Amino acid sequence: METGSSVYLVDDDKDLRRATSQTLELAGFDVQSFARARDALAALPMDFPGVVVSDIRMPEMDGLQLFAEIKARDPDLPVILITGHGDIPMAVQAIHDGVYDFIAKPFPADHLSRSIARAQEKRALVLENRRLRRLADEVSDDMPMLGNTPAIARLRQTLRQIADTDVDVLVTGETGTGKEVVANLLHRWGHRNRGNFVALNCGALPETVIESELFGHEAGAFTGAAKKRIGRIEHADRGTLFLDEIESIPLSTQVKLLRVLEGRVVTPLGTNEIRAVDFRVVAAAKEDLAALSREAKFREDLFYRLNVVSISIPPLRERRDDIPLLFTYFAGRAAQRFRKEPPQISHAYMRSLQARAWPGNVRELAHVAERFVLGLDEDAAMAEVDPAETSGDTLSVRMDRLEADIIRQTLERHNGDIRATIEQLGIARKTFYDKLSRHGISRADYVRDDSGP
Repeated sequence: METGSSVYLVDDDKDLRRATSQTLELAGFDVQSFARARDALAALPMDFPGVVVSDIRMPEMDGLQLFAEIKARDPDLPVILITGHGDIPMAVQAIHDGVYDFIAKPFPADHLSRSIARAQEKRALVLENRRLRRLADEVSDDMPMLGNTPAIARLRQTLRQIADTDVDVLVTGETGTGKEVVANLLHRWGHRNRGNFVALNCGALPETVIESELFGHEAGAFTGAAKKRIGRIEHADRGTLFLDEIESIPLSTQVKLLRVLEGRVVTPLGTNEIRAVDFRVVAAAKEDLAALSREAKFREDLFYRLNVVSISIPPLRERRDDIPLLFTYFAGRAAQRFRKEPPQISHAYMRSLQARAWPGNVRELAHVAERFVLGLDEDAAMAEVDPAETSGDTLSVRMDRLEADIIRQTLERHNGDIRATIEQLGIARKTFYDKLSRHGISRADYVRDDSGP
């Protein structure tokens, strides 16, 4: 429980209100008390970061009516109801309706404090999910490079600075870090957004067709070339050409690509015609081109020609603080695509996500988010569940606790008299003794000797 956690306390009994406030303040809660439910309701802000504790029996508006009003505003705001007239049917109905907890008077001081602390943890989880969803919803197509870590903030600033220039860019980073996203942003944020953004994964093409894809060809240029084809370079005229996995281009093709980059002209296969092209190149590599050039596996002159401006994208494991926002964004997109409500993300599951190695980086995270929305992520089911989601939060546990409180209260009222207690509770004697055993209640603790000395 965090010091200063907010509690709205509603009770028309002045003495009880003051005593309960003092108890909760000593436990570290920031308490604001109200004599009337309507006053508390009027003061309740949107996204209240705390818990509402209310007596049930009050004039004008009782605790159940207050809960109904709060639920209409914010169904996730925890409400704890207290009553000196508690009974099982009322408790069952209230908890089914969404009341967080139902506590019968009299109760130990730490009982209420523990319940509030659990409710506060759950409320904090709800508000954090809301905050992340709002941030994710604010993301537009023009800002997909999500994150607030310094490395990502610097990356966005660099992209803004060079987007409107015509300088060629070399992007490096591990698989799945978002190299094509960076290239797309450079295109959209600059003046070349009026032209085409042309992407080519060089590693996915066999050597026999890569030259045709890059430079184009005339009809009959080679066997199977039935008609003229405009190459990717020419298609990117006045726009941006993104060459992913450029280290996969054969050395023989690298020579021709270098000539194109130096002269900004292209000669399609099967013709001697030279065509001028105005395009920007954004090349991406998942391997170290400098090391490859030293090993003669990549042309050194092409490397230096591409490496005018170099941008390195950090792997996800180096920006773990961005994972909650990224995951919420991807889960929201997946929920829309699959027509499902995005599930609430527990603190425990989010911590497990931040602890992973993420060899597939952001792309892997997006796939995990999709499985999470579909309920197929086994790690989500196996993740340690927060105390706010287990301690007294299930209906059966809360009802057991309430039942024990009512039995203790009734025994106290009748000085431990078994017959009177059973009659008031309306249960069989054997059932009564079974419940005493299950809850660990000793009838002797409630027998008072009033005979005097």
